[in-house]
Amino acid sequence: MGEKLLMKGNEVIAEAAIRAGCRHYFGYPITPQTEVAHYMAKRMPKIGGVFLQAESEVAAINMVYGAACTGVRVMTSSSSPGISLKQEGISYIAGAELPAVIVNIMRAGPGLGGILPAQGDYFQAVKGGGHGDFKMLVLAPCSVQELYELTVEAFNLADKYRIGTMILGDGTLGQMMEAVEFKDEENIVHYEKNWATNGTNMERDHNIITSIDTNPEILESWNLRLQDKYKQITENEVRVEEYNCDGADLIVAAYGSVARIVKNVIKMAQKEGIKVGLIRPITLWPFPVNSFEKYAEVTKAFLTVEMSAGQMVEDVRLAVNGKAPVSFYGRTGGIIPTQQEILDKIKSILNR
Repeated sequence: MGEKLLMKGNEVIAEAAIRAGCRHYFGYPITPQTEVAHYMAKRMPKIGGVFLQAESEVAAINMVYGAACTGVRVMTSSSSPGISLKQEGISYIAGAELPAVIVNIMRAGPGLGGILPAQGDYFQAVKGGGHGDFKMLVLAPCSVQELYELTVEAFNLADKYRIGTMILGDGTLGQMMEAVEFKDEENIVHYEKNWATNGTNMERDHNIITSIDTNPEILESWNLRLQDKYKQITENEVRVEEYNCDGADLIVAAYGSVARIVKNVIKMAQKEGIKVGLIRPITLWPFPVNSFEKYAEVTKAFLTVEMSAGQMVEDVRLAVNGKAPVSFYGRTGGIIPTQQEILDKIKSILNR
């Protein structure tokens, strides 16, 4: 490893993107992710890159579409309502099979809501969000170090599968400062992009990138090809942390900032003779179904903890498939669940 710095999460995302080879960024300011754009505005001109603050989120995502068509590494970032405005463009990117990285540092909702952290965009991220049968790869870091590592990985995965890849964090991760250790050299995987619209030089036919085809048979085959790709991703790209799960009386499912809190709860529970485990999905899509299946018949119960009214809990219940009870605890409005609240919920479940 190389240089170690104290940095804010949002700035680490931007620096990681630059280190991953991103030289094109299009965005629009919204709290609590605006520092991503600020950092890009300072750095891109110095390295020969392109920073452009678009007139709106809709414009920004369509600029991403255009840049991605040429095969360059491109990124945009926003927060909850801004990501909602980008959904049409994200669906077009999926339909055209373009690689792009999209950052969502979630804030409380619905509507404009508030600027405090939340996890209410889970459904939007993992169930498609926009129109049509499409998926995005969704990565959920839980530390500033992971924000760095997973942002670099997001660009590699986007290029590998020609897919939109989302970094899904929350206002806590975006605004917190932690030590981050950068590598001396990034593991950048280069993929041939003979599909890109980057000029023919008389060596090939024109490439055409589009997401429209009015012939139903062709459009269906297009959809089936996408589904085959999603199946391949599901088989090969699941990332998950299983922590203290063997022999656990109860296993908590949590991601992002909440998972950090749960690890402290596990220590608190251990002092009271209660063994608690944690399954932390790092890829929210594809979801780590196998991890939940593995423990479904050996633990007494599952508890999903989220900063939402209950979204990931549905995927946990599908994965457990009735083999163990699955409970939920959540806070909304930008309120972060406390360690004691989670421990009290664990005790009440086990006492039942």
